[in-house]
Amino acid sequence: MKFSVHKIVKLGVVNTLLLTSVTTAYASGANAYFGTSASSYKMSSMVNEEENEKNINNVKVFYNPVSQQINVSFKLSKQGTVSIKLMDALGNEILNLSNSTLESGNQSFAFDTNDKITPGFYFLRVVVGGEAVVKRMSIR
Repeated sequence: MKFSVHKIVKLGVVNTLLLTSVTTAYASGANAYFGTSASSYKMSSMVNEEENEKNINNVKVFYNPVSQQINVSFKLSKQGTVSIKLMDALGNEILNLSNSTLESGNQSFAFDTNDKITPGFYFLRVVVGGEAVVKRMSIR
């Protein structure tokens, strides 16, 4: 196997850059083995805080598959206007099930299908403010 001077210099530069980055990470208090640092822990805790600040949580659609009635439950962190829509696989609105202002707390709804919907796969979209949660469901 032949090595040219150009390849040897290139390998040396890569090794130097790698060694410099590991040394810098170690000096800044990072765990070089796992590639984590104090700032990444701060970022992960910020993500967890953002998840806790969501206005809508724990959205459930049951029973799946649906036969006569769509049951939806979720928890609102604060009062807001809630829109619940049934969408087809292409994203077209099939039914507007609800559009109302609700208080914070646990919410539960039941919507009769009354044979308005043909059997197939659909998506239930629950929107509160700028947040949307989409759940897949099938209707038989």
